[in-house]
Amino acid sequence: MHPYKRSQRLNILIKEEMADIIMRRVKDPRLGFVTVTDVEMSEDLKLAKVYVSVFREEERDMTLEILNSAKGLIRSELAKRVRVKFIPALDFRIDKSVEHGDKIDRLLKEIKDSEEHS
Repeated sequence: MHPYKRSQRLNILIKEEMADIIMRRVKDPRLGFVTVTDVEMSEDLKLAKVYVSVFREEERDMTLEILNSAKGLIRSELAKRVRVKFIPALDFRIDKSVEHGDKIDRLLKEIKDSEEHS
């Protein structure tokens, strides 16, 4: 028996393949540095929420637009690489966890600095 549910194993596989597809197959010159940070599959495996991190904050909206317009290409490429009965519908979202982590780091630094100056 596998230690993970099927949806969790599929999350990992799709995340790896999705990152490769975006990097090698999506040929839009406007697409900057994009990292696939997580994939969450629905329990029925028909929807995949794909979380991406974008290097430049000002490119987020354009990056989502590019990825959403390339959904067909990405899904067809995914179908060639992943052997499942149904290729999930893709829902691209910006991953805010990195931004949240940076905010916490800044706050902790501010606290440390204020304690040192007291």
